[in-house]
Amino acid sequence: MSFHLDYLLDLPGVSVETCSCIENQFALQVRIVANGINCTHCERFTEELHQNRPILVRDLSTFGKAVYLKVPRRQFYCRNCQRYATEVLPWMDWKRHHTKRYEEYVYQRIKVSTIEQVSREEGLGVEEIKGVSDHVSAQRKNIGAL
Repeated sequence: MSFHLDYLLDLPGVSVETCSCIENQFALQVRIVANGINCTHCERFTEELHQNRPILVRDLSTFGKAVYLKVPRRQFYCRNCQRYATEVLPWMDWKRHHTKRYEEYVYQRIKVSTIEQVSREEGLGVEEIKGVSDHVSAQRKNIGAL
């Protein structure tokens, strides 16, 4: 769509295809620039796309509006090992619906506020905020254990 939106989004290997504003939210449909992946099982490169199931992912707010990314979750077939591999995105953890930077932002907010207040301000449920906090905390412990 626009180099400027790609630059503002600042996610590696991602290009913004469309942008829309609905009520108080931005919705960005993104595409992954790479044509293929290294298989997560055998490390051989494959471009054979098996399926693409887009998901909605929350990112950092901008201009006072929540930002949601429609991210293609691509699964590839590897002829070498005859297995399916889902693309790993460096800016998003597996089976999460928030970018890493958004989860870090929420985690930092919780440290200086209450979970209930962050929940109200971010428009997320209390349990979702607790889940983000637990996930980021576990990630930090894993990094510290290395």
